[in-house]
Amino acid sequence: MRAMVLQRPQTPLVLQTRETPRPAHGEVLVKVAACGVCRTDLHVVDGELTDPKLPIVPGHEIVGRVVKVGPDVTAFSPGDRVGIPWLGKTCGVCRYCRSGHENLCDAPGFTGYQIDGGYADHTIADARYCFAIPDAYSDVEAAPLLCAGLIGHRSLKMAGEAENLGIYGFGAAAHIVAQVALYEGRKLFAFTRPGDEAAQAFARSLGASWTGGSDQSPPEELDAAIIFAPVGSLVPAALRAVRKGGVVVCGGIHMSDIPAFPYDILWGERKVVSVANLTRHDAIEFLDLAPKVPVKTHIEPFPLNAANEALDRLRDGRLTGAAVLVPEEANATAA
Repeated sequence: MRAMVLQRPQTPLVLQTRETPRPAHGEVLVKVAACGVCRTDLHVVDGELTDPKLPIVPGHEIVGRVVKVGPDVTAFSPGDRVGIPWLGKTCGVCRYCRSGHENLCDAPGFTGYQIDGGYADHTIADARYCFAIPDAYSDVEAAPLLCAGLIGHRSLKMAGEAENLGIYGFGAAAHIVAQVALYEGRKLFAFTRPGDEAAQAFARSLGASWTGGSDQSPPEELDAAIIFAPVGSLVPAALRAVRKGGVVVCGGIHMSDIPAFPYDILWGERKVVSVANLTRHDAIEFLDLAPKVPVKTHIEPFPLNAANEALDRLRDGRLTGAAVLVPEEANATAA
């Protein structure tokens, strides 16, 4: 099989030919049909997440079909379409796993970080952490749901009952969560890189009531803000934009340092919280909700060997919506 492999951080991925793996106990072998390119992948490649298994095949927004099942797998059979997300395994015994917070597991394994992921023709996954994909979505349309959608959904839940919702950084996760927020009757305020008129127009096309640069103040106080851009200086900016009692949700796995800020913009029972990973319940809940909205993913397909180009464009902010790798070029037409 072919795989795009990270050999060491801050270097381009290398296309390799590898032996197709065999599923062990509890695992499934999946032929990859599409794999989203997530900002978390970029953090792994750029060395901002410091504990990868090397060499590693990135990618954790995987949609494919089961080819083989290992011993004791009963949930899936060959031919089934499945999604494989970031959370690849948990220990099941730590205090977090036992209390329903497996996203905080003390000994987890993450797809595309410690477990080889979906920038490949085939991948192996623990069947307990795979999910059926709604029939309403093609392979490429479904791929961004597996992380951008799931993390956006968990972030939105942390925003509580906010009516005026601000989103900082309008990329893959934001364009999905915006649709859910509007479905729930919220009013959306979208913040982009200053001067990014294309991203602002995209946000307006999805129903944002106001768009502007992250250096601007919204015309109304926000009840909550979600920050997807990995920029620490947005935290005090968002705190200034939310009302007393409001919440700022940091939705990324990595962020640059948060600068010092005066206590008075936190005072008034404002809160800053982070989102860490996801649970399997999050996946079941969101994949049931998405077709009801219905969430429409805006994707740009790339062939597998163009993974470095897709990552470069994500890094530079030159994508609208989500990039998706398609190992077989013909599948790109499914979008």
